[in-house]
Amino acid sequence: MRSAITLGWAASSGAALAAISLLCFFDGGHAHAEMGGDASAFAASEQPTRVSAGSSAATSIAARPKHHASSRWGADWFPNIELTNHEGKKVRFFDDLLKDKVVAINFIFTKCRNTCPSETAKMRRVQRLLGDRVGQDVFMYSITLDPRWDTPERLADYVDRYDIGPGWQFLTGDPKDLELIQRKLGMYFDDLDDPQDHNVSLILGNQTTGRWQKRSPHDDPYVLASMLGEALHGYHSSKRVFDRPLYNTAKVMTGVSRGQYLFKTRCSSCHTIGRGDDIGPDLMGVTEQRDRDWLVRWLKEPDVMLREKDPLATALFAKYRRIPMPNQKLGDLEIEALLEFISAQTVRLTKAGSQPD
Repeated sequence: MRSAITLGWAASSGAALAAISLLCFFDGGHAHAEMGGDASAFAASEQPTRVSAGSSAATSIAARPKHHASSRWGADWFPNIELTNHEGKKVRFFDDLLKDKVVAINFIFTKCRNTCPSETAKMRRVQRLLGDRVGQDVFMYSITLDPRWDTPERLADYVDRYDIGPGWQFLTGDPKDLELIQRKLGMYFDDLDDPQDHNVSLILGNQTTGRWQKRSPHDDPYVLASMLGEALHGYHSSKRVFDRPLYNTAKVMTGVSRGQYLFKTRCSSCHTIGRGDDIGPDLMGVTEQRDRDWLVRWLKEPDVMLREKDPLATALFAKYRRIPMPNQKLGDLEIEALLEFISAQTVRLTKAGSQPD
């Protein structure tokens, strides 16, 4: 049996993408490894690749060459089970959601207080970058991990709170069927005791060509939009998501501080600095307006503060569509770097008297 895994890391600035390919060949119980530099390498795979829980690497599930793709990754592999979307419509997983489509699939649940809010916010940015192509030649699906709670009505409320546009379906179904979908996509872990500690990876794929990639939820939205709108469509000229500037007109990239990186990867899907409120409040001036100790604790354990009904935390939750501040598992040094960046940006923008770059 031969399988291939592609590990890729998306740079935090712009749509730059660096990747390393790790090809593993399994033959008679012996494993051999070969390093390569082609991030789009695809080879035959007999089973979806299992990855360790907590791995942050973006992983590609390899596929057969194009002339085998429709049979290998088609109706014989993906179950055609019935699901119900957030509008109450019955759909078939393969026939209606996957067949001949470019898709993005992740797994969430509406009561999640850890990564689901930030992952949904991140994908909301991807949807807006793709615009009206979502629902036409790119399709987005979020499948619940808690079908007993997440009824179509609760999923519809979730869609409304995040102000999610058309073309992105939130789905529920029978628990055993949803587990089967996870297994077929290589996204099921049977060794997780804490339901909050679920697989937060994202699957991108083109069912027609058989190209499937597992990505990190912390990837840059521009990279994800480019993958969905361009790479998985074969980089056809009519499928451009962004206009590329000429080399001699491109801006010079400056060094990215730790705080800037954290803000871009963990905060920018919900917050701005100086551009106004989004899913969450504009953070310009927040380090001067709020007590430092309160801010540090809010960044470290917002879920605990909401459970304790902290007055300010509760007021923010009510004001911003009842979307909880996710617990990003930030350490003390990360919190310090993030607050320093927000403070420095506030000073810079105040002095400049202008909008952010």
